[in-house]
Amino acid sequence: MTESTPSIPRGFRPFPFSYHEEIELEISTLTNMGKGLARTEDDWVIFVPFCLPGERVLARVYRNDKNFSEADLIKVITASPARVTPRCELFGQCGGCQYQNLSYPDQLKWKQQQLEELLRHMADTTFSVAPVIPSPNEYGYRSKITPHFDKPRNGKIGAIGFQRAGRRQLIDVNECAIAHPAINQQLAHLRSSIKETPGKFKKGATLLLRADSNTTVHTKPGSIAVDRVGSMEFHYPAGDFFQNNPAILEKFTSHVRQEAVARGATYMVDAYCGAGLFTLTAASLFEQVIGIEISEKSAYWARKNAEINSINNAQFIAGKVEDIFSDISLPGRKTAVVIDPPRKGCSENFLCQLFDYSPRTVIYVSCNPATQLRDLKMFHRAGYTLDKVQPFDLFPQTKHLECVMSLHSPLPTNDVP
Repeated sequence: MTESTPSIPRGFRPFPFSYHEEIELEISTLTNMGKGLARTEDDWVIFVPFCLPGERVLARVYRNDKNFSEADLIKVITASPARVTPRCELFGQCGGCQYQNLSYPDQLKWKQQQLEELLRHMADTTFSVAPVIPSPNEYGYRSKITPHFDKPRNGKIGAIGFQRAGRRQLIDVNECAIAHPAINQQLAHLRSSIKETPGKFKKGATLLLRADSNTTVHTKPGSIAVDRVGSMEFHYPAGDFFQNNPAILEKFTSHVRQEAVARGATYMVDAYCGAGLFTLTAASLFEQVIGIEISEKSAYWARKNAEINSINNAQFIAGKVEDIFSDISLPGRKTAVVIDPPRKGCSENFLCQLFDYSPRTVIYVSCNPATQLRDLKMFHRAGYTLDKVQPFDLFPQTKHLECVMSLHSPLPTNDVP
């Protein structure tokens, strides 16, 4: 009995490899997207997930682009000494994790190296990146997950979980190794309830599971979660943004506030303040701190958190996108501005307003180094100097990395600090 010939996808480019052609490769490096990179003898690049530098692998090509190919890992022929056994049996299928097969110290080294390479290639900057601050927990750290499921078919709910690696297809996830243990307990109950009542769902849905510091697992977006950072307490709606690795937040916020005050600023503005995480944890070091939020709801919870923590030198403003610094009377030359934008980075409009305000120091926090480095070019053109690049591993076992960049604008010769 012969194997059936695979159906070639529509639009597949047949050069330089045929569809599902199997090739042996030497993996030379890891990209910042968590994929192994190999080159053929004629310097053609092939990306292969779930393999490590120094490994010889067998891979199966499924896509040829204009400049590179992509392939699935079939087997590891020669393993790297850094290879470890993944904790999750779905590793290699689920798209949530990329590095469970890589020892944790090596994950940190590679993330540091990847960031230095991105600085060179994307921002034309050679800069020594500080060693990555590790997460206290390598697994079981995530305080929020959002599994999905599609609409019922033939009266049944199919997979409840996350997207399959490299494919637009859901994979069934009974538990998530990087999620808080309390979340996995609640996930089991939710999965059973959904699969037992398919008639309640006419279409697919995204679930919310957020565990707070009280180990309460919230499943409704409006439910109020409570997280503690050091001696401080933060209340916020469970469906709203809040950092998802609580165990590292005390070190994380400490670094941001120390960098904000390092060049003598007496005021601080937090331009994407959310529930007030950076604003309030830094308040004790400044005469006055101001948080700006586009969302009035988030500004409400930031004010509430200031009250809960008895902080009296904090003000929160629901800013306007077109004129975000209009209500700020603090002098820019005595002010540090903290920015923590969404993954898409800062808009050009926002950065132009920021440069017009001309803060003495900017602390740029980002979960997406690629867009952060894109924005860094504009900071350089505006005269800002990069002082420090400090990554934090908020997302062990994954390609993701949180990066804090400290920048300053030189004081004019006639400026008195």
